[in-house]
Amino acid sequence: MNIRSLTRGDGVVIGAAVLLFVASFLDLYSIDGIPDSYDLPSLWGSGPVLLSVVLAGIIGAALVVVGRAMPERKVVGLDLRQFGVAFTVFAAWSALGNIFDPAGGYDNVGDSTNGPSAGTGLILALVATLILAGGAIATPLVPALQGALLPAPKPPAPTPYGAQPPAGYGYPGAQQQPSAFGGPAPQPGQQPFGAQPGAGAGTGPVPAAQPPAPEFSPFWFAVPVPRPLYAEDGAPMPIAELAPGTWYLAVEQGGQGLVAQTQDGRRGVLRDTSGIQRG
Repeated sequence: MNIRSLTRGDGVVIGAAVLLFVASFLDLYSIDGIPDSYDLPSLWGSGPVLLSVVLAGIIGAALVVVGRAMPERKVVGLDLRQFGVAFTVFAAWSALGNIFDPAGGYDNVGDSTNGPSAGTGLILALVATLILAGGAIATPLVPALQGALLPAPKPPAPTPYGAQPPAGYGYPGAQQQPSAFGGPAPQPGQQPFGAQPGAGAGTGPVPAAQPPAPEFSPFWFAVPVPRPLYAEDGAPMPIAELAPGTWYLAVEQGGQGLVAQTQDGRRGVLRDTSGIQRG
């Protein structure tokens, strides 16, 4: 479970779920004229409110967050986030209904002029579920909510691909080996001390060495918003989703885009590289 893939919108959902949990311990009813010492029930004292508002909202928030951190998990072909959004909307709808009729029909028996009204916990639960549903729905639609919730850590050194070859003969920085004459050994392209030019080889001019073609240097990068990663064979369906707040390794520049490697070793093509942050 990658918590660094959570977005600011997921942070709003988590905060609203915490507010809903706090509201569940406050008063369900508000009755005028009763003494302050009278103990009114909390939201946990009503089965319908507990199931349709409190637990539905908290379960919905958990599904939204887990669905973001583990996008490969599905239930009957649907993403966990889709189930979570449905739960949050249901919780907000149920909270609204209980605000209008907190007594659940009991106040329709006999004289209902002095029936109970919505308590502090029920009002706060409505606010929490509205924020919860709004954050879950708006996150895929509002770019400001798609930013990373946690800052990305410093990228590690790309040792698998960027390691330098060991120092030795023929590599830059290698120490020169002494020759039989006591001096440094001749380097490639140089003639030994005392050797006649053209001995043992053609007397024509030595062609100048061509500069090597620039090579791709692997680097770490992070995406500003979730980006799909496609297979290298050009298949239209993405094989993974790159999440903000996580560093990925770019291994080469392909014809269709940047070839990246995920933390679990999968390779794919990132076609949209706009706004990426290099490590």
